[in-house]
Amino acid sequence: MRGDLEKILIDEPAILARLDGLAEEITKDYQGKDFTVIALLNGSIIFMADLLRRIPLPLTLDCLRVSSYHGGTETTGKVTFHQMNMPEVRGRHVLLLDDILDSGLTLAAVSARIMEEQPASVRVCVLLKKRKERYAHADSDYTGFEIGDEFVVGYGLDYQERYRNLPFIGVLRPEMTRG
Repeated sequence: MRGDLEKILIDEPAILARLDGLAEEITKDYQGKDFTVIALLNGSIIFMADLLRRIPLPLTLDCLRVSSYHGGTETTGKVTFHQMNMPEVRGRHVLLLDDILDSGLTLAAVSARIMEEQPASVRVCVLLKKRKERYAHADSDYTGFEIGDEFVVGYGLDYQERYRNLPFIGVLRPEMTRG
């Protein structure tokens, strides 16, 4: 799998160190609050597991499976929710976890749906935030790393469901995504 990469963008020690910092910020902000984490699947699962083990607060956890890439390297422009029922968050403080803020479409759609459930608040935490213009208004309250507009894999991020298990973030060689 490493041979499919152009370069390693963020190595495992850097990711783990940044998770410590994110956990510290989140712990401070959510101390004493009814707190629900909603992880967006499948991309955020590794990020979620490693981050939540660092947060020493009582919390509830739920997951939403949504997609907008559908196997390609660019968003299709359509966000698909793969479940009918939304998590029970009325009156609770919600932290949405996602692997990457790219086009903004997924986070904007999920945030809007969660707001319909009348939470006390909604914040967003992403592992990666691309420096680029977004198709939809979305931003993160907590960001692991800002990156350029490159197609990345690893640490939960995939290309056609592959590479999620890499312990670092890498840039996929362009020829790996050509049909």
